[in-house]
Amino acid sequence: MSAHQSLVVLARGGYAARGVLYLIIGIFALLAAQDSTKPKDSHRSLEAVLSQPFGYVLVGLVVAGLLAFACWRVLQALRDVDHHGHEMKGLVIRAGLLAGGLVNGALAFFALGLLISGISSSGDSGGGQTKDLLAHLLSWEHSNVVVYLVALIPLGVGIAHIIKGWKSSFEKYFEADEDVMRYVRPVSRFGLIARGVVFIEIALLLIISGSRYKAMDPPGMKEALDALQNLPAGGVILMVMALGLIAFSVYSLSEAAWRKINMDVPGVPGA
Repeated sequence: MSAHQSLVVLARGGYAARGVLYLIIGIFALLAAQDSTKPKDSHRSLEAVLSQPFGYVLVGLVVAGLLAFACWRVLQALRDVDHHGHEMKGLVIRAGLLAGGLVNGALAFFALGLLISGISSSGDSGGGQTKDLLAHLLSWEHSNVVVYLVALIPLGVGIAHIIKGWKSSFEKYFEADEDVMRYVRPVSRFGLIARGVVFIEIALLLIISGSRYKAMDPPGMKEALDALQNLPAGGVILMVMALGLIAFSVYSLSEAAWRKINMDVPGVPGA
């Protein structure tokens, strides 16, 4: 397999893995709309899947895909394969891609820890290491400023997703005819906007807690969905967001099938 073909497989496999992961999260969030004890975030959802028949196989495939997706995101950021450029807007987008690569890589290693150590041992050790690191960072004076700065990342990602979904700007990266896009377009728009809302809520939770943040787990998708569930008609709102995350999984799987994978990367021969 040539370097060109390897990168195409890497990218498409990564998009597919993200789609599978968000499908799992969305299904569990949908179940949680009826039963609040069900997991909602990626960590707990992976743990729940691991306890099912063939769970180790599925999580193993997700790990491989997330690692591939992390590598692809880093390549997108550093080699600018989508031609975002070196202007401020392009650099911000590329920084977001790099951050996404790091996050997906960290999630892949978490899932890999589940496979190697089992749910209970990996959950204990991983959680302890995370809390120790947070305790160190948040022991600084004015550490709340760090929290406010960190909150800018999900805030920017959320706003970008909503704009991307509202304007359907993702279409320029698709190689699919109108017969396909007629179905992909509305589902993808809904999924991107829903994921954007969740990320903005995560940012708001970080900002609200910034002045009193201690050595605890930072708010994530679970806390954001929990907060939605606690609103009036929260079950209905959570159900809509769950359907939105499932729609985002469809968008990711569509990217795996039809996204343009630009390969004019220096040092990588074409097909």
